[in-house]
Amino acid sequence: MPGVLVKGFRRMRLGFLLCMLACVPCLAFAAEPQISVGSKKFTESYVLAEIAKSTLEKAGFHVTHRQGMGGTVILWQALLHGDIALYPEYTGTIAEEILKTKADADDGALRTQLAAQGIGMTRGLGFNDSYSLVMRRDLAGKLGIKTIGDLRRYPELRAGPTPEFLGRQDGWKPLLARYELKFSDIRAIEHGLGYSALANGQIDVKDCYTTDAKIAEYDLIALEDNLHFFPAYEAMFLYRLDAPQKAADAIRTIEGRIGNAKMIELNGIAERTKDYTVAAEAFFNGKQNVGASQTASSRSRNLWAALPRLTAEHLTLVGVSLFLAILVSIPLGVLASRPGAGGEIILGTAGVIQTIPSLALLALMIPLFGIGQKPAIIALFLYGLLPIIRNTAIGLQSIPVSLREAATALGLGRREQLTQIYLPIASPSILAGIKTSAIINVGNATLAGLIGGGGYGEPIQSGLQLNDNATILQGAIPAAILALLVQFAFRGIDVLIIPRGLRLAKPSR
Repeated sequence: MPGVLVKGFRRMRLGFLLCMLACVPCLAFAAEPQISVGSKKFTESYVLAEIAKSTLEKAGFHVTHRQGMGGTVILWQALLHGDIALYPEYTGTIAEEILKTKADADDGALRTQLAAQGIGMTRGLGFNDSYSLVMRRDLAGKLGIKTIGDLRRYPELRAGPTPEFLGRQDGWKPLLARYELKFSDIRAIEHGLGYSALANGQIDVKDCYTTDAKIAEYDLIALEDNLHFFPAYEAMFLYRLDAPQKAADAIRTIEGRIGNAKMIELNGIAERTKDYTVAAEAFFNGKQNVGASQTASSRSRNLWAALPRLTAEHLTLVGVSLFLAILVSIPLGVLASRPGAGGEIILGTAGVIQTIPSLALLALMIPLFGIGQKPAIIALFLYGLLPIIRNTAIGLQSIPVSLREAATALGLGRREQLTQIYLPIASPSILAGIKTSAIINVGNATLAGLIGGGGYGEPIQSGLQLNDNATILQGAIPAAILALLVQFAFRGIDVLIIPRGLRLAKPSR
């Protein structure tokens, strides 16, 4: 019996080694590109970033577009940490949200303050995209509302501001205070989905960008800012001063070339075709009408071109986080299996971590680790702890007392008992915990797209912004397939790790 268990333990060690090695994909595929361009989570930012990407590629750079990384704070931190080299921004946001200075500060003052932090600013791209509040034209006409101040007479209206606008210094709360506004119901809604809610009558008022193409598409009206609450929001690019000079020179060729009407047109093309790259191409070639077949072909090309990168990024997120979770969780599970308060503390702490909402945990990681794959991997690692710790503890605790007494009678020390007998016997439970952790992380890793971590979450976030199910499925389907592949892979690992005598026998027919 001891000889069989020793042999089983050797196979278990080999199996666990192979399992952990399989968790780490070939990182050569994830090599950092020469230039990374970021964008916020709304159509115009995607389009401008695609224009910058094309411009830099024509200048000879290999470029990655980190799509829809979130709001201002995330993009700014990404730029400071060097996770991206540039992204499109607006003067009002730079003054109010980034530098916390006067909204009417001139460009020279902004450049001086930005340069002190290693950041440069191009000249204006040619258009001003201010904030406003938007309503359905028929409702505004019926109530006689033309300005933001007119809303004061109708506190029964329902509002749906975007989450970022709710917390901005030049956003929702200061706007309500300035205009003395009240609403019967206020619910935060993502920017693109908010337009659908407005058109369907689920809300009556929301914030907008004045260059949003959906204003005309849904026959809405942007209310006049009669108290001049919002500053100017002239579009430009922020870039790192240590970026290649050739890249900065290339980006400056876009300065002054995009007027308000042109930007509205490009936003409309992106939302009509569900493809930001088509809008960027329209900027360069001047085409306004894009055929459906051309759009479908372009989207198909983009998907196949991005799929290897997205897969490598997703495998990195899942594999590295699972590898770390296995290394940490099994020893903790051994400790948690022993009687006393220590085990309860370990399991309780892992359980508390599991209850933290995914988005909140990612947000907590950003100040510590910046954005990109590192904070996402740390968050996924923390989520992967509980299933492995708990199953390891349960597997060890379920070993019969008689077997423990037999191991002691054989003269084996505590370490030999654990490694040669107890862990091999508990291996089915331990492996089940690893399998659960892996599958959970495949799904949770899609949230990395919110902080520039890449992976299959990138097209999912883009599809949510465009309200396009096809784009969402471009990320959701590969993620589901990967989860199935992980499930099947663990069947083979079962054979390597679990001693033959402990495998469940197949029922006879």
